[in-house]
Amino acid sequence: MKGDSSTDCWSNVGNEWIEKAQTNDFRMHYIMPYTMQKLGNVEGLDILDLGCGEGGYSRELAGRGAKVTAADCSEMSIGYAAFAAKEKNLDISCLVRNSNDLYGIQNDSFDIVLCAMMLMDVEDFDGTMKEIYRVLRPDGKVFISILHPCFKPPVEHKWFKENDTIQVIVKNYFEPEEWVGEIAGIDQRVIYRHRTMSDYVKVFVRNKFKIIDLNEPKPTEEQRKMSPRIEWLTKIPMYMFIELAKD
Repeated sequence: MKGDSSTDCWSNVGNEWIEKAQTNDFRMHYIMPYTMQKLGNVEGLDILDLGCGEGGYSRELAGRGAKVTAADCSEMSIGYAAFAAKEKNLDISCLVRNSNDLYGIQNDSFDIVLCAMMLMDVEDFDGTMKEIYRVLRPDGKVFISILHPCFKPPVEHKWFKENDTIQVIVKNYFEPEEWVGEIAGIDQRVIYRHRTMSDYVKVFVRNKFKIIDLNEPKPTEEQRKMSPRIEWLTKIPMYMFIELAKD
């Protein structure tokens, strides 16, 4: 497997991350439900869950009848994904791969490539999109969720309350960079990357993709009740959902 700073970083994130991923309120009550809604009926489809982490999306997709391949650079995460799939009697192919080198996967293999909360972290973004294009069928689609580049660090933002209403100030958008940060409850520090909207679009276009949908959904009333933090998303979109097709 090709190594880089992304693989080195995420390969060292341990059991704390695996546990946190399955209990995170944003993921469980907002990001994953919206993703599954957009994917629709997946029964019988060949789906690559790229950067699958501990395999939560893979298990959900397999449970809905998809034929799933789960790929991630972390051996620990893939080991857990394989274990959990077997425990739930789900047929999921689990591979340790860097997203920019999907060796062993043939061209035109998948109806859908899912990139759930991973593209903003990869070091070789261009190489990753080249590989996605290669393994995607001509009529296939890519479903992406990322941290919103306009509203997440290193973009500076400050939350405050004014007349019992949440407000936010945002600044410092035009400084793409790499930095090391922390995840609450996780000992291992991780590498983060910031890319502007232009950066994302140019790489998509350069690799012969067309954007067919882009969404910044507000949480539903029901979702807002599930977690106080989800209330934030009624003011600014912390996450962006993008759908691509081969050009």
